[in-house]
Amino acid sequence: MRAYYSVLKLRLILGMQYRAAALAGVATQFFFGFLYIMLFEAFYAQSGVEPPMSFPELVTYLWLKQAFLAFVVLWFRDNELFNLITTGNIAYELCRPADIYGYWYAKLIAQRLSSALLRCLPILLVAMLLPKPYRMTVPSSWTTFALFVVSLLLGLMLLVAIGMFIYLSVFYTMSPTGSILLFGVLGEFLAGMVVPVPMMPDWMQNIVVCLPFHLTGDFPFRVYSGHIAGSAVGLGIVQQLIWLAALLVLGRVAFGRALRRVVIQGG
Repeated sequence: MRAYYSVLKLRLILGMQYRAAALAGVATQFFFGFLYIMLFEAFYAQSGVEPPMSFPELVTYLWLKQAFLAFVVLWFRDNELFNLITTGNIAYELCRPADIYGYWYAKLIAQRLSSALLRCLPILLVAMLLPKPYRMTVPSSWTTFALFVVSLLLGLMLLVAIGMFIYLSVFYTMSPTGSILLFGVLGEFLAGMVVPVPMMPDWMQNIVVCLPFHLTGDFPFRVYSGHIAGSAVGLGIVQQLIWLAALLVLGRVAFGRALRRVVIQGG
């Protein structure tokens, strides 16, 4: 466990050094944040029915998405790991006195965490100072905020557990492009990052809630905005824990099988 913590700490410190890239990312995310808000603002203005989310809830949802983009998208990747697999240099990883699954998992957690920490504070601060209707709201209570933080961190751990299957697939395909496109596009949609889950048709919502993707982004963001409250929050956190445990076990077993079959320079 100490080895994984050391990897997490070192990768977090390394990732925090890319401040210029973070500033460029903040500008880009502000642009897309305003773009999405104006798009939904036009939709709400022309809608003749009561929307499933109030517009302030939706605005808060969209700003949280931009602030914690690194926590909720599967196309955020580590090309170094892909190169290790496709070039055969994974042999060096296998020589480490640590489980490769846990080592990579800790590394990917740190990578996403450092990216979000550099970007989230400027985005959240400015979003809370904007005029209406673009202003982001604050949680209704400290309890709500605490539950949001817990669900967001569990969502991050769950997303990385899902993302590990992208790296696993490259052991068989030897090309990460297809896996990133498939997992990235499908996962982002099912997580509610294209269209929030409450705005999907009922039949689609029934499918989405049976999968773990919406628990990575949609669920924490709706907890923050107050769209999900009461016992539903506790139930969602329990679902996050169950899915996380299942995916970690399944991923570790699958990685073990893939590594037993890996061929490196004919060995």
